[in-house]
Amino acid sequence: MNTTFVTEAAQQHDIRAHAISLLGPLVAAAGLVWAILQPHRITLLHPRGQGFWWLVVEPPLYVVAAGIVFTLVVARPLLADLERHRATTR
Repeated sequence: MNTTFVTEAAQQHDIRAHAISLLGPLVAAAGLVWAILQPHRITLLHPRGQGFWWLVVEPPLYVVAAGIVFTLVVARPLLADLERHRATTR
């Protein structure tokens, strides 16, 4: 087998794994930046006169939660599967 092809395939796998591992933290960071740039959207900071659902439904916090959930529920098992697949194809 051509060693150049094997090296390119390993490099492509590393780039793919690195991109997957960065998605969740980047989404969570985007939510934090959004919350900092638009603090009026975080009604927990000034809850006077707001109902329960108005306090619960806060889009920047949902984005942060989505990034965390993606990292824990999707990315970690996916990276483990990719690593297992890579180990079996060597």
